Formats: sequence, C-alpha cells, structure tokens
Amino acid sequence: MNKKLVNKEIMIAIKSAPLLSPSVYDIIRKIAEPDHSLADVVKIVKHDSALTARLLRVVNSAAFATLDPVNSVDRAISLLGERMVVGLAISESTGNLFHKPLEGYDGKKGDLWSHDLIVAYATRKIAGLAKINIDPELAFTGGLLHDIGKAIISDFLKGTAEELLQSIDKGHVDDYASAEKNFLGVNHQAVGYELAMNWNLPESIQQMILHHHSPAESDDEFKPYVYAVHLGDIISMMSGFGTGTDIMQYNLDQGYEEYFNLKFESIASVMLEIKDKCKRVIGVEDCM
Repeated sequence: MNKKLVNKEIMIAIKSAPLLSPSVYDIIRKIAEPDHSLADVVKIVKHDSALTARLLRVVNSAAFATLDPVNSVDRAISLLGERMVVGLAISESTGNLFHKPLEGYDGKKGDLWSHDLIVAYATRKIAGLAKINIDPELAFTGGLLHDIGKAIISDFLKGTAEELLQSIDKGHVDDYASAEKNFLGVNHQAVGYELAMNWNLPESIQQMILHHHSPAESDDEFKPYVYAVHLGDIISMMSGFGTGTDIMQYNLDQGYEEYFNLKFESIASVMLEIKDKCKRVIGVEDCM
C-alpha cells in the first residue's frame, strides 16, 4: 500500500466533508467561551429557521413529552439544555457524516452517532468530578466530536478489522489507534483533528479530538478537558457503547488522577446515567 497516496486521498475526503453551517459554528464557538450564557445560544438558534424547527420537533416528541406544547425557542432550549441543542445542531449540519455505516470498523449505521452522544454525556458528568473548575458544556461538545475522524477514515479501513486486531494481540502495536497508523500512516484522531481545523473549530475542541487516546500529549491548559473525554470514551466502551471492532482496544491513561476525583462509585454513577440518557435520547432498543 502506498501510504502517501492514501493520505492524499484521505485529505481529499476531509476537504470534501460537509462544512458546518454558520449557526452551528457560532454555537460551538460561543459555548467555548467561559462567560457565555444560555441567552447567547438562544439568540443564535432564533436566526436559524431549520434548527428552530428541529428543536421544537424534538422537544414536543414522545421522548420529551410535556404537558403543554412548546412553541418558543427560549422554552425549548431551557427544557433541552445547551448540550442537546449542540447535538441536534451538529447532527442537522453534517448530513450523513455521523450516521453512515462504519464499514472499516464493522460498525452499523448510527453506531458513531450513538457512541459519540453517549461519550458526550459521560464526559459532561465526569467534568463535574474535576478537581478544578471546567465547563461541562464545552466538555460535552468535545465528547460529541471526539471520534468524527472515524467517519472519514472508515472508508479506507474496509476489510482490515481482523488484521488490526491481530496486530494488537501479537503485541506489534499498543492499541487500535496505533494499528490504524501502522496500516494507513494516520489514525482517526489525526484525521478528526484535520477535519476540526478545516471547520475552524476552537483549539480546545481540536485538542480533545486529537489527543483523546493520548491525553498526556495535549497542551497543559486543555489537559483536564482532554482527560474528561478520554475517561468518557473508556467508560462508554465499558458500558457496551462502541463503534465496532475497536471497542475496548485502547489503554487507560492513569494521568487522569491528577485532575479528577474518580472512584468506583463515581464510575458506576456515570454508567447508570448514560444508560438512562441512551434510553431517552437514542431509544430503548439500542440500550439493552
């Protein structure tokens, strides 16, 4: 395999990926600001008729059943919360990118979105256990986008799952990300990072995408956020929510102990909460 040629093809795929809509970009940028308010998010959503319609449709659905119909953006966002607004906005803006089958990971349609959503909820919960103050909504957004590189790289990994798993079992590489890099010359974190740069996302989110399997390598100012996503990803996989053959094929970085008070009881609590979120947001049948 000519890895240079493959990398060139991957870069073309990244450049061809759908761009985020202006409103989604503005929401992500706004949430990355530590002093933002819910009113700031409402203001952005109100200027996007398609996103407004989607939010009202979701908040009035059976999953969020309210006694009275919700007809205003303000009330919809207050009921759904920023994190759900971000999730819906990204899902609406990226077309099929999050929902395509991950054939390179033997994953079915919807696995990537389900996994990323569960990781986002777990990451937000973990953010509340940090020894320092970190923004749970920014952590949620990082969790939601952490594996976006898989949507691109999956097409180049078709038929390789068994070979990559064997390379881990034989000790040739440490984890699945290393196996990807050994095979293609690049892994899903690096591809996701390139996509995040192409989307001009905040540096904090770029770091969460690039280093979620190697948090110790992230910049110091972003380490708490990167470790939060790292833990959210591991706990999600422990709970059975993965993207295919790579589930539980990554190592836990013990450096998280510097930033989080995470005990067994805390992990159990996170696992119970994400199970509940999965039943409400994704569907009971997907959470058994």
